[in-house]
Amino acid sequence: MQYRSDGTSMKPAPFDYHAPQSLEEAAALLTELGDGAKLLGGGQSLIPMLALRLTVFDHLVDLGRIAELRGIERRNGSLWIGAGTTEAAVGRSPEVAAGAPLLARATPLIGHFQIRNRGTIGGSIAHADPSAEYPAVALALDAQLEAFSSRGRRTIPAAQFFTGLWSTELADDEILTAISFPVWSGRCGFAVEEIARRHGDFAIAGAVVGLELDGDDRIRRCAIGLIGLGSTPERARTAEAEVVGKALVDIDPADVGHQAVSALDAIPADLHGSSEYRTRVGAVMVERAWRSASEEARSG
Repeated sequence: MQYRSDGTSMKPAPFDYHAPQSLEEAAALLTELGDGAKLLGGGQSLIPMLALRLTVFDHLVDLGRIAELRGIERRNGSLWIGAGTTEAAVGRSPEVAAGAPLLARATPLIGHFQIRNRGTIGGSIAHADPSAEYPAVALALDAQLEAFSSRGRRTIPAAQFFTGLWSTELADDEILTAISFPVWSGRCGFAVEEIARRHGDFAIAGAVVGLELDGDDRIRRCAIGLIGLGSTPERARTAEAEVVGKALVDIDPADVGHQAVSALDAIPADLHGSSEYRTRVGAVMVERAWRSASEEARSG
């Protein structure tokens, strides 16, 4: 199926529209069309960029008709989510709420319900906006990202996936097919905190925190992801390492926030805030998320 659009002022430039019915057909199209093709997931980021002519492609390959890209299920101790699963489906899933609470809590902060009804988890992660919630959650939780092309399948750890502003490890002919999140167990707590000009806007700065405590209230595991504080989503590994093994009562949340942002290289600045402002706010977001996550973990 192909369709040629008519480009007009403030509308997309002309492109051919393709709607493959299978993953193999989509991969074959990417191989055939080369650099002139762009994958279309939910379109909540790409379509506005095309409409404003901030980007131009000769071909759009719509993944929306490929059923195997949708679904949520437990697989081998992880929560598997198809890349074509909508954000709204993620947000209302009891499997996500139980298996990846951090993902469930980040979902309501994404845009508005109209956007979440169309936007997909794979589209958000593959778009790799450092101010988006899902990339930070994937990084913090050590998600595994599954990719497919005509050359075969491979799995990419989230730590290697985000390579720069709006860029990823995916090759031009690869399709992000699914994301697997490790399921935490035991005395765990999770929290997401961010600041934005309005609800639904991209975050100026934010943090996602996951904690696991042992029976003596010592930190057994810690994950801290940072939103809007770099050219990619960031992970505060130095701060994580500093607290693991320590008693929760001996940890100052403000110190965790300070250490989480102090190791960052180049915190961005734009009309929404200077680097200094983002640094201060980012530390406070980590502190708040830490307090909420630790309280939840302590309560069991």
